[in-house]
Amino acid sequence: MSAERGISTPDFQLYPSGNATEKNHIVIVGAGIIGSCTAYYLTQHPDFDPSTHHITVLESREVAGGASGKAGGLLASWAFPQQIVPLSFQLHQELSDMYDGAKNWDYRRLTTVSLEADLKLAEQHIPLYEDNNGVISEGKQSYSLNVPPPKKTALKKKARGDRQGKNFSLAGSSSEEEDEDSSDSDHRERKPNHKDMNGKKDASLAKSDDEDDDAENSSIISGVGGGSIKDEVATNVDESSNETTQKTLGNLSSNTGSSIYFNSQNVKTQLPRDLTWVRNDIVTDWSSLGGTDSTAQVHPYKFTHYLLQKAMETGAVELIRGKVINISIDDTGSATGLTYIPTKWSRADRMKDETDGKAGADGHKSDPQRRLSDKVPINITDIHQLVLSMGPWTSKLLKNCPISGLRAHSITIKPSTGCDPQGKRKNIGNKPTIENYVSPYAIFTELKTGDNEYFSPELYARRDEVYVCGEGDTLVGLPETSDEVQIVEEKCDQLYHYVSKLSPVLSEGEILTKQACYLPVLNVPTSSGPLIGETNIKNLFVASGHSCWGINNAPATGKILSEILLEGEAKSAEISALDPKLYFDASKH
Repeated sequence: MSAERGISTPDFQLYPSGNATEKNHIVIVGAGIIGSCTAYYLTQHPDFDPSTHHITVLESREVAGGASGKAGGLLASWAFPQQIVPLSFQLHQELSDMYDGAKNWDYRRLTTVSLEADLKLAEQHIPLYEDNNGVISEGKQSYSLNVPPPKKTALKKKARGDRQGKNFSLAGSSSEEEDEDSSDSDHRERKPNHKDMNGKKDASLAKSDDEDDDAENSSIISGVGGGSIKDEVATNVDESSNETTQKTLGNLSSNTGSSIYFNSQNVKTQLPRDLTWVRNDIVTDWSSLGGTDSTAQVHPYKFTHYLLQKAMETGAVELIRGKVINISIDDTGSATGLTYIPTKWSRADRMKDETDGKAGADGHKSDPQRRLSDKVPINITDIHQLVLSMGPWTSKLLKNCPISGLRAHSITIKPSTGCDPQGKRKNIGNKPTIENYVSPYAIFTELKTGDNEYFSPELYARRDEVYVCGEGDTLVGLPETSDEVQIVEEKCDQLYHYVSKLSPVLSEGEILTKQACYLPVLNVPTSSGPLIGETNIKNLFVASGHSCWGINNAPATGKILSEILLEGEAKSAEISALDPKLYFDASKH
């Protein structure tokens, strides 16, 4: 057992232990969240017996080294595909209840909203805020940002609100505009369509077009799940009377129990009462996408490591670091083995090399050509069932598989605990925490940055940081391994630059991580994925193409695969539409 990022991580070995001899040997290629959930649910299946079954997990780099460790971790009951989403959302809750997910992988329910904001107003509005005596007064004449503009800001030009389309972000938002940064993949919008499983519109989450029109002329200040302040209260605000304004805002503050960022000209956009870390004065519109009944979050890196460790504690799972280069098919058309090259090089070696330029633990400096242990291939010939859970790298082994990679950048920010939503310094008790300042929200945004220019990052408040991601690109092809993903600093800087204008606690905060990864995108016109099940090669199974919902759908995928592998069919969900055989011929590899 080793530790990384403060998390206990499973130990790798380079070679098979021999414990699979004369047992039903299941090999899983890929130790991301899908492979780890599959290993876990196999060990929990009533038909799994460590005395007769053995699982080998092969990973070329590190556990959760790709999108499984760099995604936002949003969970939603309105995700897609609906064949597995309800099951997976429930399994996430059950796992949290069983293993204290709140403690071990930061599981919690949250509220999800979509908002539009005009960043040009950030330097113009004079914010009003409440002091300790309940008096409302004017804030700064201008809003100070401690964030320099990015080196490059190649923003897309598009019509306001035009976000349906093909360009997924890491957390899955999309944009209609296609340019050199966009994906050619046609996928569904990540946001909910507010319909229940019977196809009926969910009135609790979505307003009709007529209701939206009515809202344009209404002066209701509402909080998600927290009631509303009616027209007669809001209409007491008189811009010409500072006294009346102060009185009314004082009443609003006592009702909401929080500080207010108020713009009397735009009362209808008042944000939920507990969403205090976003500047309400520049928000032009917002809507609810889901409450705590339908959205939640996990820290995917922690979740993946925890479940894999639980699987390995059974003694029936071993983890090998190696790059699979070939699959063996016998004369009957069945997968019976594979070839891999052991990988000595580890992430710890790379980090050491990058920081001091010295040799790694095995005496060599970082070099992609030397990371493989003497390049001596190892054959595993006793495989009974082979599962490929390699994300976008699935098509590296199965050339005909229509799954590709979409690169997405993200950052994590440690928010400031020294200022309130208005940028005013304050302190909460002797030990202020991030949770005191940043309430649990997932926020889909459309930020107006100029005339006909918009930028659409997504923000996820975590217990100890805020995760921010942007739209995907296909500028650089999929690298050989997850540790070779190219990170464009300007894209990360751009994310920070614009979300900082939306939130003072972020502008006063600290960037913790700049990163990028590839989402596994299914490139077929009739399905948005994933593919789950046996291919047309007997005993060769695929679980990939989860797009932006891999974290959400991993538990259901793992559970269903355990049923297919041990019982011969899926029992927990009807997944015939996700059958890999419908979409490609695995024998053409």
